[in-house]
Amino acid sequence: MIAGGNERLGATLALCNACLNGTAATLLLCGWVAIRRGRRDVHWKFMAGAFTVSCLFLVSYVIRVLVSGTHKYPGTGAWKAIYLAILMTHMLLAITVPPLALRTLFLALKKRYAEHRRLVRYTWPIWMYVSVTGVLVYVLLYHPPG
Repeated sequence: MIAGGNERLGATLALCNACLNGTAATLLLCGWVAIRRGRRDVHWKFMAGAFTVSCLFLVSYVIRVLVSGTHKYPGTGAWKAIYLAILMTHMLLAITVPPLALRTLFLALKKRYAEHRRLVRYTWPIWMYVSVTGVLVYVLLYHPPG
């Protein structure tokens, strides 16, 4: 953490991260709809957008941690248990997204569509889960219920 970490900047970056995660989830959903409609060209644009937004998220997340460090959940009881369950699954699966997304993107770029389709059965739901739970982690951590 940077000496005398800036909490206001950290909170702003956390909100930015949540917005980037929400945007990634939206783009992933739009990409899924596009491919279901047979619009490979539109699908590609949405998925490239989701990848770009997720990369921006990663950079912003690292900066936020450097600026303000990690944060403890401020509450107790059931909500803390819910938060920790979401956080743990989010973190474990988030580790898998970069290599899965890179490999999936590589296969699409190489037009190896059969392999791409097989891998995306795992990549897409994990990436979507991580994006959505990223928003939930933000809401629970910075705006806890109660």
